[in-house]
Amino acid sequence: MQLGLFTPVFQDLSLDQMLAELHAYPQIQALELGTGGCPGASHIAVDTLLANPAAARDYRAKLADAGLTISALSCHGNPIHPLAETAQRDDETFRNTVRLAQLLEVPTVVTFSGCPGASPHDATPNWIVTAWPPECATALDWQWSERLIPYWREAATFAAAHNVRIALEAHPGFMVYNPETLLRLRAEVGPSLGINLDPSHLWWQGIDIPTAIRDLGSAIHHVHAKDVALNPPMLQRNGVLDTKSYANLAGRSWSFRSVGWGHSELEWKQIVSALRLAGYDGVLSIEHEDALASRREGLTSAIATLSRVILTEPPVHAWWL
Repeated sequence: MQLGLFTPVFQDLSLDQMLAELHAYPQIQALELGTGGCPGASHIAVDTLLANPAAARDYRAKLADAGLTISALSCHGNPIHPLAETAQRDDETFRNTVRLAQLLEVPTVVTFSGCPGASPHDATPNWIVTAWPPECATALDWQWSERLIPYWREAATFAAAHNVRIALEAHPGFMVYNPETLLRLRAEVGPSLGINLDPSHLWWQGIDIPTAIRDLGSAIHHVHAKDVALNPPMLQRNGVLDTKSYANLAGRSWSFRSVGWGHSELEWKQIVSALRLAGYDGVLSIEHEDALASRREGLTSAIATLSRVILTEPPVHAWWL
């Protein structure tokens, strides 16, 4: 396995400035680059590279000269948004990202599954998390059969034709938010669609990460390294569903943290071991969204923790058998 970095943490820096900054973090070997949508595209000019394959080769060579590869391109958006113009914009971003991934020889594109309205007449996404009252179940069936499956069936075919895998980040607020919903969609769409496993989004839902990894198996296409800390007094009062601002750390039931500040080193070792058992030997892409830590301290802490738990060499032959 390798340590990587999801680059929006340096969104205020140019590409050259970011590469210079990364000299302070020699353990980082791969970058996950935002190409639009929620992550933005601070470090890559998608349209320019698509229009100029030579420039794309130069871009890739520049990263290689810095000792870096690209683990994934990320364009988190909502391509099944009930507003047609929003859905079209995010779909176009996704397709251009897939085209660029092929050009740059990047194997994986990370995004969200998206969330439609609850009917053809809605203008706002509707994340349904209960089977009752009955209209909720009816609307959820409609979302899956009329919006989610048709879109991703075609989109996965498009990506596969470009030799690119899709890694959907399971995230509450979208149709795919846990292992079960990811595997359900994958069964309908095919194996080119898998998950970007982000433990932070699963932990606060009460999911055991090694169990999730065992269930997901070969569906794991990419992995984020981000932690979450539970706030017991608020959790015991209000449960895990929390709509308060991420900036209100004292009042929330849970908050995103740098790796090691929410779960123990032992738990991260169990995750790494489960990933190896599942056949994943790719990049752990650090995502820094810790409002209690500076960029430098958050990254330094995450790198230090992961450097102690990551397995970088092939497993030994069981010579004692």
